[in-house]
Amino acid sequence: MSQRTLRLSLYATVYFVEGAVLTFFSAFNVLYLRSFALSYSLIGIVGGITLIPFILKIFIGLLSDRVSLLRLGHRKPYIVLGLALQSVAFVLLPSISPAEHFSLYLTAMILASLGMSTYDTTTDGLSIDATPPPDRGLVQGLMVGGRAFSAVVMAALMGLLAEQGQWALIFYLVAVLGLLTLLLSLFVYEDPTRSPETQFSRAAFGAFKDKAFLLFLVLGLIYPLGLYSAQSMVGAFLNEGFGIALATVGLYTAVFGIGAIAGSLVGGPLMRRVGERTSIVAALLITAAVTYGLAITPGAGLMWGMVFLFGVAFGYYETVYLAVGMDFADPRIAAFMFAFIMAVGNIGIGLGQPLAGLLVDAVGFQMMFAVFATVHLLVLPIVFAIFRLRQPVLQEA
Repeated sequence: MSQRTLRLSLYATVYFVEGAVLTFFSAFNVLYLRSFALSYSLIGIVGGITLIPFILKIFIGLLSDRVSLLRLGHRKPYIVLGLALQSVAFVLLPSISPAEHFSLYLTAMILASLGMSTYDTTTDGLSIDATPPPDRGLVQGLMVGGRAFSAVVMAALMGLLAEQGQWALIFYLVAVLGLLTLLLSLFVYEDPTRSPETQFSRAAFGAFKDKAFLLFLVLGLIYPLGLYSAQSMVGAFLNEGFGIALATVGLYTAVFGIGAIAGSLVGGPLMRRVGERTSIVAALLITAAVTYGLAITPGAGLMWGMVFLFGVAFGYYETVYLAVGMDFADPRIAAFMFAFIMAVGNIGIGLGQPLAGLLVDAVGFQMMFAVFATVHLLVLPIVFAIFRLRQPVLQEA
């Protein structure tokens, strides 16, 4: 098997494992802790504190850019360490009673989160280091698609196991997935030495003065604000707006996930064919159109198709935006810059969630979708400005 195939397999597998962990963190950890009769206050503490390693991703990226761990490489050793740390934590978690040893359980969860943040950040760095620009859309498609596929499969599987009280099997399943990915990573080659063009340099931080990059960060703040905020309200809209039962809402969510997989897999090859600017413009127009569609779809039957299309738009937009982000990352501080791009996006998500709630309370679901659809259209001038400013740089390169 070629190194290219091994790397592509690693990217998809890493994000599949990450999807499994995020599925547990976001949906099942609350249910697990409630089975021990823990208060929602304590559960909220667990959720909040386990987010701290995600904030540290920028610094993990900077460490990876600067330090070759044990002189074995700037990416692969960190990936192995992160996967090992996460797997050990998930092996230990079933033996720790949150009710009797809350602090110990919280510590294990922090270690799992730290492990994921480490391998996530450094896998992104490896993908930038090792992927030529024409393949970056493909790489992001595999990453976004791998995580979306995991969310669909693991949510169903974890739900079945949780219903039977087999919580330990959920933890062990995540641990085994991590160990299998660790094994795969051992076969991926990384040159422990870096070329002069990729050696860490403080001068690389000058990239943060680039006007095109700063505008790209503005886009990265606004796009998830509109995209994730609308996505977060789809389930409630189906339940309250159409009277759809919660069990059926779960099926709609699975359809959304399938659409996201399709969008991510289409995004890479399409971007290679039509280029970065056209791909992002298309992502904005498609997402705006589908989000407007959510606002005006009259019946629950038609919503199956609309939710699928929204998933396609979601996966496609994520793929092309992050692929362009890979190109913006200076190879001397690639992991740091990409982690910074992701952090800005997380701020957009954080700002959008309360805004979505306020809009629903004030004007209803349909108008909320219409507002976020309009937001996507309003950032079109920013996209054109980004590529107008970037074009001379590309020509010089």
